[in-house]
Amino acid sequence: MPSVVIRGDGVAAYCCAHLLGKAGLRIALERVERSRLPAIMLSDHALALIRDIFDRDDLFRDAPRIRKRMVAWGSESRVLALDHSAVVVSEESLLAALWPGLAVPETQGEWTIFASRPLPAPTEEHRFGSRMASAIPVNLKDGSEVLECWIESLEDGWLFLIPQAPASGWLLAVGGTADALLAKSRVISRQIELSSAPAAEFPAYPRIVSPLSGEAWLACGTAAMAFDPLCGDGTAHAIREAILASAVIRAVVKGGANRDVLGHYEARLTAGFKRHLSLCREFYKTGGAGLWWERELESIEQGLAWCDIRLSAHGEFRYQLKDFELHALR
Repeated sequence: MPSVVIRGDGVAAYCCAHLLGKAGLRIALERVERSRLPAIMLSDHALALIRDIFDRDDLFRDAPRIRKRMVAWGSESRVLALDHSAVVVSEESLLAALWPGLAVPETQGEWTIFASRPLPAPTEEHRFGSRMASAIPVNLKDGSEVLECWIESLEDGWLFLIPQAPASGWLLAVGGTADALLAKSRVISRQIELSSAPAAEFPAYPRIVSPLSGEAWLACGTAAMAFDPLCGDGTAHAIREAILASAVIRAVVKGGANRDVLGHYEARLTAGFKRHLSLCREFYKTGGAGLWWERELESIEQGLAWCDIRLSAHGEFRYQLKDFELHALR
């Protein structure tokens, strides 16, 4: 039976390992130490995907659940209360819940899934934006039992408040520093008190590598592409990437045309990245009218043009994913 080495230590790596191991392939998981995200919002869709993959309907049933999204988007906009449904977990707790079910025998792989950097040559990362983010623990002034996430756009960036309990949460500041953005905040500044803990900083601009696959290897998860946290679909997309990557390897093992199947993987991931950029464009068109918003919007437009060029070379999709398996289209 063919063997697969998975390099990474995130949700995409764990999902790939579980799906391929369940299909009977020999799996080796090379864990890569890295910092964890303090808080992840798992949408109902992302949660359903994880529960389906691991066959665990009870997963995060008791996690704090957000019921409302409070949005102040655009200059002088009023706050809108929108229904929302998601659970909030730390990345550490998410991975701890998924890890025990994985079988990881030691083996040399005929295939490698890169769910963590570095990637093999000649991959190149394409970045569409320059915005950075900082995550800061905060205390919530309103100890309401109904958890609400808050989003506010400002002149030079935006703020995203994620509660983890009635009295505490995390503030994501994108663009300017947290202090500078809060000084201009009309909404979120009233909800929180900053902690003295240091902020964790990371890129918040969309980015993708090319190529996404090669001879006997695939890039998956954040090693393949990373999303703007504003759209909140990063974890769900990483899970979908893992499902597709696992299906691609199984299809090749069963005798599928290597080049065609890998081409399909490249096209599907690029199309997913383009959808994300299209969603980002709508947010950044309406968030503000300053130079910061114009610059980031221009980068998003460049990303969309890049995706169109890449997709034009692939033509129509030749496969369909159904029940975790890849099926050729007639």
